[in-house]
Amino acid sequence: MFVTQAQSGEPSLDGVACVQCHLIKQVDRTKQPPEPKYDLGSKTMYGPYKDFAQNLAHQSMELGLFHKSDLCLNCHQVVPAAADLGKSNDLLGNWDQSKAVKSGKECQTCHMPEQVGESANGEAKRKVANHTFPGRIGQLRQEAAKLEVSTKVEGEKTTVTVAVQSLVPHNLPTTHPGWASVVLELDIKGKNLKTVFNDKRVYGRTYADAKGQKTVFDFEAIKVLEETVLKPEEKRVETFTFTTPKDTKTFDVEAILSYAPVTGPSAFLQRIEAESSKGAQDPVFQSIPIAKFSENIPVAR
Repeated sequence: MFVTQAQSGEPSLDGVACVQCHLIKQVDRTKQPPEPKYDLGSKTMYGPYKDFAQNLAHQSMELGLFHKSDLCLNCHQVVPAAADLGKSNDLLGNWDQSKAVKSGKECQTCHMPEQVGESANGEAKRKVANHTFPGRIGQLRQEAAKLEVSTKVEGEKTTVTVAVQSLVPHNLPTTHPGWASVVLELDIKGKNLKTVFNDKRVYGRTYADAKGQKTVFDFEAIKVLEETVLKPEEKRVETFTFTTPKDTKTFDVEAILSYAPVTGPSAFLQRIEAESSKGAQDPVFQSIPIAKFSENIPVAR
């Protein structure tokens, strides 16, 4: 329903509002994707706290589900619009087998940490869950991965090996291809800091539509053409080989892992810019670094 409304250009629901989560009473994980059961027959809003604030808008009730990852799965385990893709449409990977989950962490531990603030406009500040959902934006991304880089100079040939260690308990990245891909870029600077070699690896997912054309839209997808996402807590080793920089005693190796800017057809990008309060300055149009590495390497003579 939400996809159809979005495609029409006149959605009655724009984005995720309170009721999409706080009317959920249970989640049926036997269904694929997991199916939320909404309590539509009352004015009760569910949440994680016993000390909820009384108000005239709705009744409130504590529900243990709001402390569990199950609450998040009906939206974030798969893309409902591309459900026919089956297991290849799995956004999270084997998250439930990760070290984080085995240690007792839930999605909310990282993506909805407690803070002091309002849970509704005008309410007294108290301890509530963070609803900015840190991930791509915020310091949490700096804990998502780390880089280990080694350089081997062999005469006229140099090899740089970059080990990308994912530190998160789910696929990296997880969401729709247009909105989320991760890029590892290697830049080699020689004499006068001039770039003499540049290459990259892209981690993400590429879909094909009914015409066999590549698409970033999951609602057009009938097939996964390529998947290079980093699996939960995976360590992936990338190798780059290039000609050793000449006329210099040293050269610089710079590696950076970043979230890539949003991609897609120009009309799609123009609409995002038009609807964003920040316009072209919206963070989705910017490359956002996750991890960096730099080193100066001597050239043996």
